[in-house]
Amino acid sequence: MASNSQLFDRAQRIIPGGVNSPVRAFRQVGGIPRFIDRGEGPYMVDVEGHRYIDYIGSWGPMIAGHAHPEVIAAVQRAATRSLSFGAPTVDEVEMAEAINALMPAVEMVRLVSSGTEACMSALRLARGFTGRDAIVKFEGCYHGHADSLLVKAGSGLLTFGNPSSAGVPADVAKDTLVLEYNNIAQVEALFAERGSSIACVIVEPIAGNMNFVRGDPVWHQRVSELCTQHGALLIWDEVMTGFRVALGGAQQVYGMRPDLVVMGKVIGGGMPLAAFGGRADVMQCLSPLGAVYQAGTLSGNPVAVAAGMTQIRLIRQEGFHSRLAASTRALMQGFEQAAARHGVTLRTDCEGGMFGFYFSETLPRSYPDVARADLEAFKRFFHAMLDRGVYLAPSMFEAGFVSAAHDDAVIAATLEAADAAFASLARA
Repeated sequence: MASNSQLFDRAQRIIPGGVNSPVRAFRQVGGIPRFIDRGEGPYMVDVEGHRYIDYIGSWGPMIAGHAHPEVIAAVQRAATRSLSFGAPTVDEVEMAEAINALMPAVEMVRLVSSGTEACMSALRLARGFTGRDAIVKFEGCYHGHADSLLVKAGSGLLTFGNPSSAGVPADVAKDTLVLEYNNIAQVEALFAERGSSIACVIVEPIAGNMNFVRGDPVWHQRVSELCTQHGALLIWDEVMTGFRVALGGAQQVYGMRPDLVVMGKVIGGGMPLAAFGGRADVMQCLSPLGAVYQAGTLSGNPVAVAAGMTQIRLIRQEGFHSRLAASTRALMQGFEQAAARHGVTLRTDCEGGMFGFYFSETLPRSYPDVARADLEAFKRFFHAMLDRGVYLAPSMFEAGFVSAAHDDAVIAATLEAADAAFASLARA
């Protein structure tokens, strides 16, 4: 089989950047991306036969580990009955009922095929329900690549956002207002100025796309209060946190009930499956009951639902999340201890099976905080770990993920590699 380098050269001739999602290109860290051949529990194996302890887990879905035999068997059974129907199935009803039972805020739910599609649909629903156009998001939170969400902060607090991608019309971006994560004063000022025109606030309750950044409980509560006061909807994007930071997602961690919730990753078991749901009176505005149109040929795909339902049954087992959280805490505590031994400044945080580490004096509370971390130290650490068989996210701005297959021996092997990697940073 061709090498990673040969495959990357070949890919770049036919695929933009040689990859089908930008972060995979290793642009921030440099070097040659690894082309993966297969996964086994907590491991990925590349085309050259190198095995890596995997801490991206397909960016979150693989909470039970790669190629879990029960998930694979369910997919195989479903595939023999046909890959798609374009008609209702019993399994998608059972999936909706399972989500309803686990997610406190979800009274009704609709299945879709990707997190981007779910977020886009939730925003349209919020605008249709409220009759308003403006939406509020927070710098550093990623909600998919729909036009209205590819917006960066404007030059002042109450200015409209600016497109952060070519191809996004300014007329689309103007209705997206961008604030700083965890900043109560900015949210209060914006609602005082524009409250009657805001359809919704969309937020990652624990951000995973600017590394792992925890939303402050007081901030979350104030955002919820302002939405209620001004008639706006609160949308929690739990594509990453849903079923991963706790069985009931971040709603369980914070004890809060947003109006709408976006879900993905874990519920698909690695297959293309996502969902959005929430208050019944809001969800009933969707076609065919209401005037907000949303549809999808592959929504509720039977093979994806089979994978997702099997994984949901696995994570509902007694003690699953407590064991997952213990492994994640052991990993992050081990990182901090190894860094301290070698005089490297490092901070970490985690919740459930999701984590972040930062070459910084303090834990970040917002995107500017993360951006001030030591990028060069991260690059050196990333490659030092990769060389020792540990695959971390190839970007300082991405959270990491632990699976149930990361047992004590795997965590210990990771920490042995980390000790050597931190030692190499101290010598640099």
